[in-house]
Amino acid sequence: MAIRKSTIQEQLGAAISQVNPGDRPLVSVQAIAGPNPSLMAALGLFGQMFLTYYFVTVTEQAVLIHKANRMSNRPQEIVHALPPTEAMRSVSDIRRGALWSSFRFQLPGEPQPVKMNVHRQWRPELDQMLGMLTGYQPTA
Repeated sequence: MAIRKSTIQEQLGAAISQVNPGDRPLVSVQAIAGPNPSLMAALGLFGQMFLTYYFVTVTEQAVLIHKANRMSNRPQEIVHALPPTEAMRSVSDIRRGALWSSFRFQLPGEPQPVKMNVHRQWRPELDQMLGMLTGYQPTA
């Protein structure tokens, strides 16, 4: 099970190079789509049914969204590949929290933007990614 951020980033790089050898990841974050993950953890297995795990990666050519395996924490198939200009318009409602930060992402084919929760472990990458996509600058 990949727990270390560096291991996860290596696995994402390998998965991206298998699909498109000419592309290179710039920044990646692990995001959990759905309600607040702390609240869902309190509900146990029932709460986990409402969460979907993703990796959001900004590459030189696109913004890729991989589904993540719940058990091994490895990237699975790419569920969305968005041109950077479309991804820029898809991000909204950025909120920083002490443990979980979030943003809304309009995924293709979804009627409403999906709430993406990002753990503080990924905050430097989240700030970098949101800065690249929206010009977001975190306040201290």
